Amino acid sequence: MPGLLFGTAGAPRSTVNGSTVGGIERIAELGLGCMEVEFVRGVRMGEVGARLVAEAAARKGVRLSAHAPYFINLNSHEPEKIKASQGRILQAARIARLCHAESVVFHPAFYLGDPTGEVYRTTRKYLEEVLSQLKQENNRVRLRPEITGKSSQFGTIDEILSLSAELEGVAPCIDFAHWHARTGNSNTYPEFTSILDQVRERLGRAALDDMHIHVSGIHYGQKGELNHLDLVESDFRYDEFLKALKDYGVKGMVICESPNLEQDTRLLQETYDRL
Repeated sequence: MPGLLFGTAGAPRSTVNGSTVGGIERIAELGLGCMEVEFVRGVRMGEVGARLVAEAAARKGVRLSAHAPYFINLNSHEPEKIKASQGRILQAARIARLCHAESVVFHPAFYLGDPTGEVYRTTRKYLEEVLSQLKQENNRVRLRPEITGKSSQFGTIDEILSLSAELEGVAPCIDFAHWHARTGNSNTYPEFTSILDQVRERLGRAALDDMHIHVSGIHYGQKGELNHLDLVESDFRYDEFLKALKDYGVKGMVICESPNLEQDTRLLQETYDRL
C-alpha cells in the first residue's frame, strides 16, 4: 500500500477540457496522486467512458475513488425513494468498478425526525441489501459512507464506524471538515488524533493504512455545514490536521473539496511533505 496521496474532488479547475480523463492527466502534471470522480449530480458516464478513465489512471499512475449522487436517503419514509437511493449507489459502484476506482463515497441518510437508533437500523438494513447485490455481481468496490456536516444528516463518527465494523465491504470516509462544522470544535491536534484513535480502536490498524479522507475549509453555523471555503479563508487548522496524519502514519487518499481545488490540494501536500 503506497503512502498518503493527495488529490482533488473532481477534475482540477485548470483541466483544459474539464473531462475526467483530462482531470487525471492534469493531476499527474500537478504532481498529485489521486482523484475522486464526482457523480454527485448523477452517474452520467457509460461503460466506454469508464474504461477510458481506467486506462488513463493506469497510464498516469493516479489512484481513483468515486462519489455517488447526493440524492440518497436510505431512511426515506417513501419506499420508492429508498429503492431509487439503492439504485444510485449500485449504479455508481458499477461504473466505479469499470473506472478501476477503489471505493464509492456517499451520504447515507437523513434523520427526518426519527429516533437515531431506528435510523441506524434502517440505514444498515438497506445498505446491507446493496452490498448483497454487489457481492452477487462480484463487485469488490468498497462503499464508504461519509461523516456528514449537518445535524439533520445521518453520519456521526460513531454511526459511520459502526456501519464499517458491522458490514463487510464498508469502510469510512472521514470528512474532517464536516465533523468540525457539525461539532463546532474538533479542530485541534488532540481532537484530530482522537478521531484517528477511534478509527484504530473500532476497525484496527489496517483502517489507518487505507483511509479515505475529505477535507476543505468550511463555513458553518449552529446546524452545521453551510458551504466549503478555501483553507486560508477558514478557521480549519490544516497544519495540525496534517501533523496528526503524519504522526499516526496514515495511508490512503486525502481528497480536497475546497473551491480552489488544486491550489489547496497542493498546499496540503506541500505542508505535509515539510512536516
